[in-house]
Amino acid sequence: MARLFVVDQTEGCTSRIVGTYGYMSPEYAMHGHFSVKSDVFSFGVLVLEIITGQKNNNSFYESERAEDLLCYAWRQWQEGNGLELLEPVLREHLSRSEFMRCLHIGLLCVQDDIAKRPTMASVVLMLNSNSVTLALPSAPPFSSQTTAKKFEMELEDETVNQVSITELDPR
Repeated sequence: MARLFVVDQTEGCTSRIVGTYGYMSPEYAMHGHFSVKSDVFSFGVLVLEIITGQKNNNSFYESERAEDLLCYAWRQWQEGNGLELLEPVLREHLSRSEFMRCLHIGLLCVQDDIAKRPTMASVVLMLNSNSVTLALPSAPPFSSQTTAKKFEMELEDETVNQVSITELDPR
């Protein structure tokens, strides 16, 4: 994202959206709007992937709903089951409180509301100091079936393909 910015620019818009969807902020993926908080979102995804040992593109199935890592981590954190997400390899190297703090910070970074996401300077401070009080995170994007359906419908509207197919029959 940094390449899209000019000196002293903090936000912008582009019609050329590039990158991997699982790491893109929702405002960039859906509308081409980017800001310094877009990279915060991507960093949050990476934090969650590292501490859980799961990729964001994995689906977590429970009953009839499939969730990505962000929604699954959010739900587990809300239900008080955050420790179940801890990557087994990290169990001997990372204390439970450190893991929960990293999970909390990751969830703050991937909040749907761009205004609620911290700056990278704040994230660095949160990671380096246990004395910094963390705000309560709000839901990540697509944490409800309604939001996910809305996004799918918007993508369908924006990606209508004007291609025709010609079938050739040999003689």
